[in-house]
Amino acid sequence: MATAVKPPPAPLSEGTRFEGLTLDFLSYLELERGLSRNTLNAYRTDLLQYGEFLASREIDALDARPADIGDFLADLATGNGRPACSASTIHRKTACLRSFYKHLRRDELIGDDPTAALSAPRRAKKLPEVLNYSEVQQLLAAPRGDEPTTLRDRALLEVMYACGLRASETIGLELGDLDLRQGFLRARGKGSKERLVPLGRQAIAAIASYLRGGRPKLVGDRHEAKLFVNFRGGPLTRQGLYKIVQRHARAAGLGGRTSPHTLRHSFATHLLAGGCDLRAVQEMLGHADIATTQMYTHLSGERLKEVYFNAHPRAVD
Repeated sequence: MATAVKPPPAPLSEGTRFEGLTLDFLSYLELERGLSRNTLNAYRTDLLQYGEFLASREIDALDARPADIGDFLADLATGNGRPACSASTIHRKTACLRSFYKHLRRDELIGDDPTAALSAPRRAKKLPEVLNYSEVQQLLAAPRGDEPTTLRDRALLEVMYACGLRASETIGLELGDLDLRQGFLRARGKGSKERLVPLGRQAIAAIASYLRGGRPKLVGDRHEAKLFVNFRGGPLTRQGLYKIVQRHARAAGLGGRTSPHTLRHSFATHLLAGGCDLRAVQEMLGHADIATTQMYTHLSGERLKEVYFNAHPRAVD
C-alpha cells in the first residue's frame, strides 16, 4: 500500500508572519534584555497597531520603507479620524519600531534598517500634577470609618504620601518589608533595586491600625505575604490601587486628577519646599539620575514663590 504524500504546509499569511516576528521580538526583550511587563505590554500594543497599519496597505513588515513608517507616525500625530496621539506616545512608538527593526536586522531578516534616519517628535517637558498640603490633608482624611477596607485605604494613602512610592512599589510591599519599631520600610524599585525609606508617625499609626483591625479580617485563614490586599484577601492590583486613590480623591473634592503618582510628586515637592536636601530626596525616590529629581526644584520654587507673595507685606504693594 503506497504511503500517502503529505501536502506542503500552507504559506504563512501576512498577519501570521507579523505576529511571529512580534512574539520573537518580545521574547528577546523579556529574556535577554529583562524589560518590565508594563514595557512589554506597551510594545506589544504598539506593534499590533503598526501591524494593522501595514495590513491596511498590504505591506510586509520586512519590506517596509522609511516613507511607510513616516506615514504611520504621521497618522498617529494627526489622528486620521481617531484621537491624535501625544508627542510622548509617538516618541515611545518610535523607540519601539527602532528597536524592532534593529532586532530584525540583527537576525539578518532585513538588509537596511528603515528606521535608521527616523526622527521622533521632541517630548514636551510636562510638569507633574502636585497637590498642595491642604489638598493632601483632605485626601488623607477621606477614608472614614473602621471597616477593614477603610483601614486599608487610610494606611495605603498615608504610606504613599509618607514614602513617595511608585504604584508598583506600593502593591509590591510585603509584611517583611516593614520595620514599624525603627520607622522604615523597604521599597523595591526599578531593576529590583531596594532602598530604605523613613515612615512618619501618621503612616506608622495607620499601618498599625490596618494590621490590627483590617488586614486580618480581609485575609482570613489564607497565607498572603503582600501588605495591601483586596476585599477577597488577595494581592492588590495596580488597577485596584488607582481606583482606591481616585475614589477618595473624588470624595475629597479633588476630582479625577489625582493618581498614585500624584502623591509621589507631592511627597518630593513638599520635602524640597521644606528644605530637604536634593540628594536625600533622590535616594528616597529611588532615582538613578539626580537630573530626574531636579524637576521638583522648579515645582518647589513655584511653591516658595506662592508662600512669599502670600506672606511678605511688601510683595504685592
